[in-house]
Amino acid sequence: MDPVLNSGDTAWMLISTALVMLMTIPGVALFYGGLTKKENVLNTMFLSLIAFAITSIIWVLYGYQFAFGADTLMGLIGNPTNIMMNGIGVDQLATLAPTIPEFVYIAFQMTFAAITVALISGAVVDRMKFSSWMVFIVAWVSLVYVPIAHMVWGGGILFNLGALDFAGGTVVHINSGIAALALVLLLGKRKDTRLLPHNLGYSVIGAALLWFGWFGFNAGSALTAGGLAGSAFLATNTAAAAGMISWVIIDYFKTGKPTMLGAISGAIAGLVAITPAAGFVTIQAAIIIGFVTSFISYAAISYLKPKLGYDDALDVFGIHGISGLWGSIAVGLFAAPFINSLGTGLFYGNPEQLWIQLIAVVVVIIYSFVVTLIIGLVIKYTMGLRVEEKEEIEGLDTNLHEESGYRI
Repeated sequence: MDPVLNSGDTAWMLISTALVMLMTIPGVALFYGGLTKKENVLNTMFLSLIAFAITSIIWVLYGYQFAFGADTLMGLIGNPTNIMMNGIGVDQLATLAPTIPEFVYIAFQMTFAAITVALISGAVVDRMKFSSWMVFIVAWVSLVYVPIAHMVWGGGILFNLGALDFAGGTVVHINSGIAALALVLLLGKRKDTRLLPHNLGYSVIGAALLWFGWFGFNAGSALTAGGLAGSAFLATNTAAAAGMISWVIIDYFKTGKPTMLGAISGAIAGLVAITPAAGFVTIQAAIIIGFVTSFISYAAISYLKPKLGYDDALDVFGIHGISGLWGSIAVGLFAAPFINSLGTGLFYGNPEQLWIQLIAVVVVIIYSFVVTLIIGLVIKYTMGLRVEEKEEIEGLDTNLHEESGYRI
């Protein structure tokens, strides 16, 4: 039977695309902006905005074609047949989502690429050159995000291996978290490594927008307006709630007082962890995934980070990398065939899926870390990665942009 356009699916995917865009601008921008010093608030927000703009152009020129083109080079990249969108008609249906127009699918996937690179910015705030960040975006989206998206989603080597990633545990969260770690190792520590949010209210609004937009991120990844989208939608909200509650419990035991920063960190961790699993697991499993992930991310931030001494400013690796890792492995444990026939995990009789998930996680970690490190080294020894000491101390808003977030 030939594919037929479904107006309901198309409408849902247009809405989901807009929701995922909202996650980056203003979601990530506000979330990160509120956590930084007031002298760097505009620069921090700008990192997300420019990431979205540059990625949008890369994606339509060649990014989508390489990520989702016919498999080539042993499953590492796609064969681009529609460079600059040439040859794609307005009524053409997407190969991987045959009930919606390909242009809608392209736009949806573009928002994923944009938020992935924007997430990395949280690790490098307060000290990275804006010009170097712009060059990094181009290189990283082209050489890291696009190949990994092809390997996992576009018919590449991990896709053919049977790796399950419903909405981006490997492609988005492990990828951005590991890239953030590689970049901060090159940048070195800030002069002041304390986390002193200048406006936690911004971050609360940003977290709320992320939670809201995540329904497009996860439920939209069903690619249809049906039961699977509904299941992913509910699993997403459930895991976020469980993550928030468990982080608040941790705060109580550690300090005797709940914190708003802990609460929103837990919600984001829960959202990250459920991302690869949302369309594969039951609601009961979503509670477990969300509840457990806050403990894992909290441990990484509180114990692993000080022990290893890296300066991940806003804990991109600790939350996105670590919770993405747990969520990707959890798919291999909890994937239920009666939720999605494409996935059966260990607890439903298929131990092989757990091994496949572990392989996928390791491949993405190694590829993302090594290539990001190479990109960072090239930039460091050509144009430089880090701002001057004077600029860092005085603030990046006035020194890099001739602007100020506040009139005082």
